Order: sequence, then C-alpha cells, then structure tokens
Amino acid sequence: VQLQASGGGLVQAGGSLRLSCAAPGRTFSNNAMGWFRQAPGKERAFVAAISWRGGTTYYEDSVKGRFTISRDNAKNAVYLQMNSLIPDDTAVYYCAAARGSAAASVISQYSYWGQGTLVTVSS
Repeated sequence: VQLQASGGGLVQAGGSLRLSCAAPGRTFSNNAMGWFRQAPGKERAFVAAISWRGGTTYYEDSVKGRFTISRDNAKNAVYLQMNSLIPDDTAVYYCAAARGSAAASVISQYSYWGQGTLVTVSS
C-alpha cells in the first residue's frame, strides 16, 4: 500500500507550505497518521502525528507553534501546514499510517509509508 505525499517545493525562510497525503484505494480512517522527515545525512525523524479522529496531536519540539497536522477522513487525506519555515526544516517529508488508532511518535509504530516529498527552505 502506497501513500502519496505532495506539496513540497522550494520556499524562502519565513514562508509556508502545505503538504498533503492521500491513499488511493485504501482507507486509513481508523489509523493514526504521522509525518516524518529525513534531512541529508540524517536519520528519519518524527515531525507530527494525529489520532484516528483527529482529537489528539503530537509535535516534535522544534515545530511546535509552526506546524499543524490535520486530517479529513471523508477525503482519506492528511495534511501538514508548515508556517515560519526555517532552513533547518529542509528535508524529504514522509507521511505514514500507524498500525493503531492512537497518535504515536515512534517510527516503529508505523507500517505504511509514502514516497516522500522534498521541502527546501532557502535562507
């Protein structure tokens, strides 16, 4: 099962981007969803997660107050609104579906992954 992430691109520091994640042909409305990112030379790291109904969200400390994760189960989609972007946010961003319904920040809790979308923030 492939998740499709989109919305990445090149943006100047201070700008905004909205990432989207879709799962054609498969519903993840009962699964928690998450966003992770992998910067060059670094391991994939947690960014944000949302529970199956959207009532609980978690964020990595460096993105709190700047990023917002949301979901629309009717559209089988998850979003990551990224504001006040900084060069350290530059990475390939991946969406993922967890095995369970509770929001989780641990990468091993996620079973389904998308192909990633590149976000580049220039200074």
